[in-house]
Amino acid sequence: AYEIPPEVVSEAIVNAVVHRDYTSNMSVEVMLFKDRLEIWNPGSLPPSLTIETLKGPHPSVPANPLIAEPMYLTKYIERMGTGILDMMRRCREAGLQEPEIRIEHDVWITTIWRKNADESQVSDKHQVGTELGAQSGAQSGAQSGAQSKQQILRLLANEPCSANTLSAALGLNTKTGSFKRLLQTLIDDEVIEYTLPDKPSSRLQKYRLTDRGRTLLKEKR
Repeated sequence: AYEIPPEVVSEAIVNAVVHRDYTSNMSVEVMLFKDRLEIWNPGSLPPSLTIETLKGPHPSVPANPLIAEPMYLTKYIERMGTGILDMMRRCREAGLQEPEIRIEHDVWITTIWRKNADESQVSDKHQVGTELGAQSGAQSGAQSGAQSKQQILRLLANEPCSANTLSAALGLNTKTGSFKRLLQTLIDDEVIEYTLPDKPSSRLQKYRLTDRGRTLLKEKR
């Protein structure tokens, strides 16, 4: 027997493909953690829907109807507008917590909990902020984006660091897509900056705090 019903995983990935924002360069990412499976895709909800309305009967509003239609005809989608409700039902029947859906910085994140997920820790792990992905088993749980952001600021407080140094300090085996996005967000927000701004891809590239970053770090202390 599967730990997570295959239909739930399939539905989550199909949703990501059908509803993603195809103007974004971000890929659909499927990440397995010790306590959960996460599917990330660029996109947001249409104005007529909210996260809460998704948990009840709701109309189908595909972001990409030309993709949704063949998915339906080939039975990758059973019935329009019922995919999330089916995922919730199948997880309950399998003795799993209901999937969690959230949207952060125009990224749609679907979390499917595994059997070893500790319910008492769920609300602590998934608060405001993007979670950084670790390789399966690399961390007991991913840190929230707010915590990871603060840790990066502390690491850069004394001296510039490379991306490899920062990712290792966060307990990551590799520089994951979510880690790279967090660094880019900090750069876009002018919290950190390149030490070699004219050579962003240089192997000697490091990151350092800006004046704004130092101010934010002092405010958090």
